[in-house]
Amino acid sequence: MTVKGVVAAGHELTADAAADVLREGGNAFDAIVAAHCMACVAEPVLCSLGGGGFLMTRTAAGRNLLYDFFTHTPRNPRPESELDFHPISADFGTVQQEFHIGYGAVATPGCVKGLFTIHREHCTLPMSRLMAPAIERARNGIVLNKLQSYIISVVSPILMATRESREIFCSTKHEGTAGEGETIRQPQLATLMEALATEGDALFYRGDVAHLIEKTCAGNGGQLYASDLSSYEVITREPLTLDYRNTRVYTNPPPASGGLLIGFALKLLEKTAPRQFKAGSFLYLDMLATVMSLTNEARVDSHLDESTHPDAARLLDPAYLSDWQQQLTGRARCNRGTTHISVMDNQGNVASMTVSNGEGCGHMLGDTGIMLNNMLGEEDLNPHGFHRWHPDQRMTSMMSPGVVQKGKDTLIAFGSGGSNRIRTAILQVLLNLIDSEMPLTEAVEFPRIHEESGLLNIEGGFASNEIEQLVENLPVHRLWHERNLFFGGTHCVMRDGNSYSGAGDPRRGGASCIVA
Repeated sequence: MTVKGVVAAGHELTADAAADVLREGGNAFDAIVAAHCMACVAEPVLCSLGGGGFLMTRTAAGRNLLYDFFTHTPRNPRPESELDFHPISADFGTVQQEFHIGYGAVATPGCVKGLFTIHREHCTLPMSRLMAPAIERARNGIVLNKLQSYIISVVSPILMATRESREIFCSTKHEGTAGEGETIRQPQLATLMEALATEGDALFYRGDVAHLIEKTCAGNGGQLYASDLSSYEVITREPLTLDYRNTRVYTNPPPASGGLLIGFALKLLEKTAPRQFKAGSFLYLDMLATVMSLTNEARVDSHLDESTHPDAARLLDPAYLSDWQQQLTGRARCNRGTTHISVMDNQGNVASMTVSNGEGCGHMLGDTGIMLNNMLGEEDLNPHGFHRWHPDQRMTSMMSPGVVQKGKDTLIAFGSGGSNRIRTAILQVLLNLIDSEMPLTEAVEFPRIHEESGLLNIEGGFASNEIEQLVENLPVHRLWHERNLFFGGTHCVMRDGNSYSGAGDPRRGGASCIVA
């Protein structure tokens, strides 16, 4: 049997769209474009043509390159008093979180330009073919699974905020948003995708959609104008490259901060020999929680969130790291909406894409079927307060799609959704793969922790005796009884010699398939 490739994504339909393209002879980049389009339909809260993201590519020739098509701050900010910008509360059951929505929360979207740039530079099949499955599903409908219905219910105050959004997401059986088993149809989005497939990204950035965005946003308390769209560019960057033990990691470089923080944590751990501790043991978790805490402190100490161009050289400087490594070895602990797609083909191409729409601004963009992002209303992206961003700048992000190379024969594509939990989810999966040498599925499904702002979140699944020791010394903690999407969604694929494997994270409805 000849394997054509492997796919992992956040929804079965997303993975199927990519797999069908591989079966037809398309490459990994064809597949990931098709998957992204389908994710906009099947994972509508997590993925949108009105959002932004990143793609890590590795070509068959071994060239690694990062495509940055994340959101960009407006060129002409308006006074705060003129903005349509207001808070809503999202209920995750265990925890509530405040988000800000409205036209004033919208940053310049990059997804459409990203898709077409990738298509021009790497793809072999026509865009009409790659968009076709998403167009068909948008028009005829998708049946909500349990996870997607839950995500929709969490952000129901956003999706129920306007009549146009309610027409798509409102339940036909009860009050509120549609639930599991109900069908959502997005015919306007299907029509827009058909137009894009024919006219290209100029329609969105210089044509009718750009003018609609200006009319809709600037005319209603927003900050986007046609000039914001026409000046938007996809940026290609050399990956942040890290060596951890005998493994090379390629991930998202600045101005994104997630890759830097993952690299900092790996470098802290490099000299502590965590292999001596069994994954999931008290000693292992205690050390990992300490690393997460130190990484947060270094994030503040290095002013990472105050700059649109973080200094990678400083954070990863051996002398700077040495001070933090000493704290790790001498410090006993006694005291969003995002989705990811990973694809490999049998030609040696690797594509790892993470995308986000925030939670959406609450308004549909005319008759396009698109809800634009609310990135300017995301606290995680604006940690020092709203409306303090620099104009005309690429926004920073925790999103960290990447590729791992182990020796000559092993490649792993990784990435995760999960807001600030992205970096800790990826860190733990990498440690499971490299230090504990777990199989891919076990490495992805293994329970996780997340430490931030002095609070340690502990996912269900660890041995009770190990957790009892851990929480005895950590009074500020939250125990989760089950696996939860709070802890990210790391959809990964791997090629080891001629053997392929994939793992979709069950926390976020993950699906994977080997394509023959």
